[in-house]
Amino acid sequence: MFSSRFHWDLRPNRIARAIEDRRRSGIPILDLTQSNPTRAGIDYPADILRAFEDPRLLVYDPAPAGSLEARQAVADYYAARGLPVGPEGILLTASTSEAYAYLFKLLTDPGDCVLVPRPSYPLFEFLANMESIEVRQYPLVYHGGWSIDLEALAAAVSERTRAVVLVNPNNPTGSYVKRTELTAIGRLCAERGIAILSDEVFSDYAMAPDPERAASLAGVEECLTFSMSGLSKIAGLPQMKLGWIVAGGPAGPRAAALERLEWIADTYLSVGTPVQCAAARLLTAGQEVQRRIRERTAANLGYARAALVGSAANILAVEAGWYITVQAPKVRSEEEWVLELLARDNVLVQPGFFYDFESEAYLILSLLTAPEVFREGVARLRKMADG
Repeated sequence: MFSSRFHWDLRPNRIARAIEDRRRSGIPILDLTQSNPTRAGIDYPADILRAFEDPRLLVYDPAPAGSLEARQAVADYYAARGLPVGPEGILLTASTSEAYAYLFKLLTDPGDCVLVPRPSYPLFEFLANMESIEVRQYPLVYHGGWSIDLEALAAAVSERTRAVVLVNPNNPTGSYVKRTELTAIGRLCAERGIAILSDEVFSDYAMAPDPERAASLAGVEECLTFSMSGLSKIAGLPQMKLGWIVAGGPAGPRAAALERLEWIADTYLSVGTPVQCAAARLLTAGQEVQRRIRERTAANLGYARAALVGSAANILAVEAGWYITVQAPKVRSEEEWVLELLARDNVLVQPGFFYDFESEAYLILSLLTAPEVFREGVARLRKMADG
């Protein structure tokens, strides 16, 4: 009766059951997994509300690629970062997830393959299943810092590979693609007729400058590329549901891709009029939200580094984003770490296996967490790690 594309196991796992049991019993939890900025105690500027005081919100004028005004606002966002992107190369979506769905529809047939990083955010398999395509993983490796295993990536390419996904910076490792890596991947993709999909939602949250990183693929010319971002992260506004795709690469394939993407988008017309009318003001107001988030994440990172110095747990190198990866002693599995922290200390973290870490034991903490909760939770984590 139901589609066989999905593994319809809807049963909650042990961690989800343990969280629900504690919440049902009224026991407070020090939640170090907060990923929603609107729930993290961040103060938002009043200009965000005023952005919707526009009579044009009452007029529906559908444009499959998105309104020219909103696309120009996105182009201005890139221009402020030294990236010359014109509105004609931008297509609006309701989210980055929808952008992936559009691009998978554009580039693949059922049974085709896309390459995705490991570890990374657990989204790709679900999106790929919806398009009846295969996901193959290529590894990120850690030697005092994260890098792409370029040989393994090249070896994973097959005749049915249609795209390489880069999460730049990666979630949760916080690692950027480096210029040398991009050169090698761009050459490979150009030779094999493969597109690059670059997820850049955390690109504005760098923790330090680095001339070796490729902060965005907007403007890449040697192969067909699609850079994705949106208001959810860069303005801390996930509820506004506005994302976008910036197409790059050789002029002919880029134009053909945009024409077909607009045709796909015309089938759904999912981006609302209000957020398009407000886009320019939301991006401007979002700069202040972004500043406050960066202050929060920097302060929490500084505390965590100081608090875990000399402990049995250590923080892996991180370049950007809202998360840190803590390597815990291998005295128990990641699942046992999470469950015991929750049961004994009322502290909630995520296990590395949620993000497909290949070995144990890694715990993922959100730097977006309210400072008082974060500090107490990290202190209890250290005590357990050293205990």
